[in-house]
Amino acid sequence: MSDTLLAAETTVRDIAAKLPGAAEIFRNSEISFCCGGDLSLKQAAEKAGLDLAALTSRLQDLIDRAGRSAPQETPDLIRHILDRYHAAHREELDFLIQLANRVETVHGDQEEAPLGLTETMIALRDELENHMNMEEQILFPAILNGAGAHLAEPIRIMNEDHADATALLHRIEHLTNGLSLPIGACGSWTALYTGLHKLCDDVVAHIALEETVLFPRAVAV
Repeated sequence: MSDTLLAAETTVRDIAAKLPGAAEIFRNSEISFCCGGDLSLKQAAEKAGLDLAALTSRLQDLIDRAGRSAPQETPDLIRHILDRYHAAHREELDFLIQLANRVETVHGDQEEAPLGLTETMIALRDELENHMNMEEQILFPAILNGAGAHLAEPIRIMNEDHADATALLHRIEHLTNGLSLPIGACGSWTALYTGLHKLCDDVVAHIALEETVLFPRAVAV
């Protein structure tokens, strides 16, 4: 994880996108990384009436824990990514897309309805499916075969995919007002945002694990 990620001038949007668990800390601290995501960490802490050093310390704890939790052997790490993230994304997305369509259809006339969410989630599903297929069929086998320096270009493409997925996560946060449920939300709406909460956090964790652990380890072989 970059040493500059928690710099006072880094935007909360960038931190939430790159640091697993940061989104939850921001939500619990009433710091918006959606519409207010252009604020720096320092500005966001001041606006929320929080001590910057204490907030930064909580975020640093996430970085420290992430580094300790990754499997040490590359085959185990790849297996973990496949089981914990690839399989989970595929299992959850189709169900959440159906829920999003139901909420938009039934509650589309309400001011807080997440209009456009279904379309955005379909785009995320398609983006992730293409990305995961490329990893499973090409990149991961090459890593396990010790391709090393020859991985630079495919990893660059994978990182571009990560940026595209991150942009779609930002769009989801915007359409759902930071996954904030309206008062009196029905069961479907509640289940949708609960599921999206996990999905978005999982995608951030998936991306961070690849960019900060797996990919650097693979090219160093």
